[in-house]
Amino acid sequence: MKRLKIDQSFIRGIPDRADDAAIASSIIVMAHSLGLQVLGEGAETEEQRRFLEERGCDEMQGYLFSKPLPAKQAEDLLKKQTVMNS
Repeated sequence: MKRLKIDQSFIRGIPDRADDAAIASSIIVMAHSLGLQVLGEGAETEEQRRFLEERGCDEMQGYLFSKPLPAKQAEDLLKKQTVMNS
């Protein structure tokens, strides 16, 4: 599936900055209407995560979930999460 990323510069200001919130919300609606999944890039707070989730953002990445990791550590983290969610 094709994916559209919302740049972290827009995520950083939500939910407090009305213009960033409007842009992020509009991107999600537009992308979904085009059959694209949406990835919110740079989520750092629970408020940002909740805002994006409530508006239907399909995926998120950012320091809220994990700092950048070397490939092996990222693989180990994903394996651990898979086991925990099983």
